[in-house]
Amino acid sequence: MANSTKIVPNRLITEKSPYLLQHAFNPVDWYSWSEEAFIKAKREDKPVFLSIGYSSCHWCHVMEHESFEDDELAEVLNKHFVSIKVDREERPDIDAVYMNVAQRINGSGGWPLTIIMTPEQNPFFAGTYLPKKSRYGMTGLMELLQIVSTKWKNNKEELVNSGNKIVKIIRNLESNHQNEAKLSKKFILEARNLLEDNFDEEYGGFSEKPKFPQPSYLVFLLSYYVLEKDEDALYLVEKTLDSMYRGGIFDHVGYGFSRYSTDNKWLVPHFEKMLYDNAQLAYTYAFVYQITKVDVYKNIVEKIFEYILREMTDEKGGFYSAQDADSEGEEGKYYVFAPNEIIKVLGKEDGQYFNEYYNITMKGNFEGKNIPNLIYNEDYFEKNERIEILNKKIYKFRLNRMLLYKDDKILTSWNGMLIAALAFAYKVFGTEKYLQAAEKAIDFIENYLIDENNNVGVRYRDGSILGNGTLDDYVMFIWALVEMYEATFEIIYLERAVELNNKMISLFWDDEKGGFYITSKSGESLIYNPKEVYDGAMPSGNSVAAYNIMRLARLTGNIELESLAEKQMRFLASKISQYPAGYTFALLSVLYEMYTSKEIVCIAKDENDINELRKNLSHFSLVNTSVVAVKYSELEKVGKIIPYIKNYTMKNDSTTYYICQNKNCSLPITQLTELMNNL
Repeated sequence: MANSTKIVPNRLITEKSPYLLQHAFNPVDWYSWSEEAFIKAKREDKPVFLSIGYSSCHWCHVMEHESFEDDELAEVLNKHFVSIKVDREERPDIDAVYMNVAQRINGSGGWPLTIIMTPEQNPFFAGTYLPKKSRYGMTGLMELLQIVSTKWKNNKEELVNSGNKIVKIIRNLESNHQNEAKLSKKFILEARNLLEDNFDEEYGGFSEKPKFPQPSYLVFLLSYYVLEKDEDALYLVEKTLDSMYRGGIFDHVGYGFSRYSTDNKWLVPHFEKMLYDNAQLAYTYAFVYQITKVDVYKNIVEKIFEYILREMTDEKGGFYSAQDADSEGEEGKYYVFAPNEIIKVLGKEDGQYFNEYYNITMKGNFEGKNIPNLIYNEDYFEKNERIEILNKKIYKFRLNRMLLYKDDKILTSWNGMLIAALAFAYKVFGTEKYLQAAEKAIDFIENYLIDENNNVGVRYRDGSILGNGTLDDYVMFIWALVEMYEATFEIIYLERAVELNNKMISLFWDDEKGGFYITSKSGESLIYNPKEVYDGAMPSGNSVAAYNIMRLARLTGNIELESLAEKQMRFLASKISQYPAGYTFALLSVLYEMYTSKEIVCIAKDENDINELRKNLSHFSLVNTSVVAVKYSELEKVGKIIPYIKNYTMKNDSTTYYICQNKNCSLPITQLTELMNNL
């Protein structure tokens, strides 16, 4: 490889994106996604080379080192193409559009995502990682670029027609109206059975290798268990969560979960750690603890948040996005140990105990070294104070290694998910530091990422705010606000949730066909504006929007929101009917529609009674239940957000509880114990 010695930065040096800045000193003349880049491509009559990735992506780094840092390949790109680099986490809209293209063309996709397109943004090639030179039957990037540049010069019309045809097909597929499907409990049962059919009885999870955590599956199954008391559904969740914690996908030294496991027993992870994974898993472990009261689940939640608050939190309160998998050019090197290393740090007796506890052997389990794990430790569920003390020593030792690269951009959507998890954990455990961290993060987003007109930004980094928020940015933060209201009963959170929800509807709702676009209807024009529905590693914006609207409608009694929830569920039903297990977060809203729901209103004499209610509610898994708690003295103020609350009052000058079930209300009660018995 002809490594570049270029020290003059390209135009990406002006970007605040950590991912784009990683490429600012390589010899490719990169552009960010901009009008300038496409104007240049048209003026110079060149095709556009688009590379989409993210900062903690291992194979993005490999392709970078093999190809984009190579002078020979860079010369071809600079001479014959206009090259654009995109951070998928900052531009999920661009990523969604061209990932869909790759999946339609190839049947699969991934990152780095490699697209070659016309200056009109019409793609005629889509792929993922490509080596510099052809090998093992895989076309090399150099060969591909030479073929495309020759064809563009001699037969451009064929490539242009190919791009036009692909875009026409994609648009037709996206705009086709799905067959109407009626909501049914059948969807719920089909999803539950599909998950059980795919379940790994030995190690948990719902696939062969690689294995992803899939928190949406788990939250759906837990909610289903609460409503149906289906012990098998609960078993699927507990077995999976236990196995994940025991494996190497969990960092037993520094805590937090990696993105996925490359094997079937959760032992060898792809070592990058993502904020959104840890947010969803903290929420899930807190949920399963609330149901089972098994202490190990609480312990895992505490460890996840210890990691986030220690390593992934900005001093202003926002949360960083990711930690890299690589150090010193090797994936996982930061995380693995040899037995003699441990003994050298801890001494013989403690070192041998630590090695035995975490199965650290001379043979090793990862390239001759060891990923600490509890797969063969039957005492994994017991809190071990000796191990916790030793862990701190090994963690301190590990810090002396070359530190992992940290993507310190603060994304609104992922922060929303983490705040939702903190709020839910506070509701379950009553841990004040979780509430304080959530409050501080909300203040950060309100101060730095939302303007006076309630326009939400995508990303904050180093004083810079990026772009117009996507659907995910709005719905994830609204979800956080709803969770904060239910955890605290502070009306400001419900008020803000309603305000931002109204803004979201105005920006993204499709009045003609239903559903929410990923980008604003008046925003930047791509080859089409997708509606993301599939619930993958993260729940889709449409699924979370449905869940938010449903909950806000029940909390506020807003008839218009009820009507919109019905329309959104009709939109989702046509998708869910095709493969229910692919839409498990959307199924949370189906559960709301298909099962009994409860609305509880507390008119409290004072703050103490509200706090007492909150503490008692923490013991219950209140699926399909909305709770409003208001001090009697604040009825008029709260009535601006919840108009029906003005019709409620206290009985006998005592805190009073009202319970409605399936739109039928019982007589008010004044004893908290009676309310708890009802629940």
